Amino acid sequence: MLAARKLSLSRLKSLATLSLFFEGGNHDHSNFFSFLVPYSKPYGQNFRKCLHPLINLFRHFSSEPKQNLPLSRDGNYDEGASQSLLICPGCGVYMQDFNTKQPGFFIKPSQKDPTYRLYTHLEPVGQVPEFSNSIKRGIIFEPEKFDGDAHMKEKLDKPVVCARCHSLRHYGKVKDPTIENLLPDFDFYHTVGRKLASTTGSRSVVVIVVDATDFDGSFPHKIANLVSKTIDDNSSAWKQGKSGNVPRVVLVATKIDLLPSSLSPTRLEHWIRQRARVGGVNKITSMHMVSALKDWGLKNFVHDIIGLAGPRGNVWVVGAQNAGKSTLINSIGKHIGRRLTHLTEAPVPGTTLGIIRVEGILTGQAKLFDTPGLLHPFQITTRLTREEQKLVHIGKELKPRTYRIKAGHSVHVAGLMRLDIEETSLDSVYVTVWASSLLPLHMGKVENANKMLQDHFGRQLQPPIGEKRVKELGSWVRREFNVSGESWESSSADIAVAGLGWFAIGLKGDAVVSVWTYEGVDVVLRNSFIPHKSQTFEVAGFTVSKIVSKSDRASNKSNQPSDSGVCLGKSVFDGGSGSSGIASNPV
Repeated sequence: MLAARKLSLSRLKSLATLSLFFEGGNHDHSNFFSFLVPYSKPYGQNFRKCLHPLINLFRHFSSEPKQNLPLSRDGNYDEGASQSLLICPGCGVYMQDFNTKQPGFFIKPSQKDPTYRLYTHLEPVGQVPEFSNSIKRGIIFEPEKFDGDAHMKEKLDKPVVCARCHSLRHYGKVKDPTIENLLPDFDFYHTVGRKLASTTGSRSVVVIVVDATDFDGSFPHKIANLVSKTIDDNSSAWKQGKSGNVPRVVLVATKIDLLPSSLSPTRLEHWIRQRARVGGVNKITSMHMVSALKDWGLKNFVHDIIGLAGPRGNVWVVGAQNAGKSTLINSIGKHIGRRLTHLTEAPVPGTTLGIIRVEGILTGQAKLFDTPGLLHPFQITTRLTREEQKLVHIGKELKPRTYRIKAGHSVHVAGLMRLDIEETSLDSVYVTVWASSLLPLHMGKVENANKMLQDHFGRQLQPPIGEKRVKELGSWVRREFNVSGESWESSSADIAVAGLGWFAIGLKGDAVVSVWTYEGVDVVLRNSFIPHKSQTFEVAGFTVSKIVSKSDRASNKSNQPSDSGVCLGKSVFDGGSGSSGIASNPV
């Protein structure tokens, strides 16, 4: 009754006519079309097919009794379920319009008169101060011609998405992130794993998407082990003459435009294959290094998956949260020049909520599925707030920040990780930090590390943002590594922290180092990914950073005496624990 009071009689009349049309099976459709768009020419059979998705959409707007939708991430990979439930084309969640506190809520599009844009270019006569020169000369401009077909097609080309996708697309954030927690975790083994393990059925192609800037943190080890085991089992069955559907594995390293341009592609490919074998992939059908932003490598990738899928295969795009799966698929659509359903993209983890079947890329009856990002709790980004994630997110080409330090010194990367040089027979060790340029760094003595935690975490060293967040993230744990190298000219080994970045260590000899970060965050020792170091070295103290400068100004303002209003900050050029000194890079 409340909704009806807000509608005029003319709108109620239109809705009543729509209801009769969609509920009745023997009405004259041509009369309905002429009523809906009275100023356009009659529509043919092709337009009725084009209007079919809109008809299904109106069915979901009817006043039938509301039922609670299943809280699931299965999306529309099952054709039977996708026909009975409305799926958000942006994130794959089941859509509903009756509960704002449940996942998938969306707002019904308003019903507008098809001719509402007909006279928008004209101004009211009352606003015209005098006759224009054109009218005095006898020239009259005709109203814009209204094309009903084009207008309806334009409206149908804009799919209705859930409120969460709308907020991410237009504002870059989610109004209420807690609603997503109502959904169960994506069960890859229940949905996709069973199809991969089956020895019969359509051919399976598994596209493993990995973020090149966080390879070990974003690599899906469990999926790699599952697929490798399926390949071994089904290959053995096929050799014995039994039915054996052997999955094909395509490894895709995304965001390579964020890596230094001086990095050798041959060396990069060799390094990625080696780390993939360590991660559990025993057989890679093909590998691609792509940039969805700059259109690098997409042509060969698309040609490859079309050939592997064949006319009836299933292609599953899998990877960790924020690895770039949806961005990759959207870029493929732009590259091949076909209009696809635009998947929601955002620089926040967990954008895709359910499985989405993407039409228009593969040929024949082959299907492409975008899957929700896998939750890796060992990535540090899963513990950060949206604002903290923005600081950690790598959005520009990585630049090295190199220190030349001795034993007994440490390097902080924000308030998230720390490297200590504990023992070495060498005079110095080169430590290069590869992480977001927004994160402030600090180099000082190991003996002052605890004081740094007390005085500067949450302030100059962010994230975490604020002292409260420091306590919420938990306690730090220490991991010890023995590192050896054979050259001063390049880095020999990396110590990577999942979801954050890595320390590249260059030395000619041996050293014992330790890395501190929060408990439960994965830390790995690996061969050097990017061997280059900076030509200029950072100095002791804080690096130049907006975060440090802002915190120093706030600290100095709070410490100003009431009588003089002047306060000099402490210096940190000695590598100690002061707060106000800022060391600039030598030029």
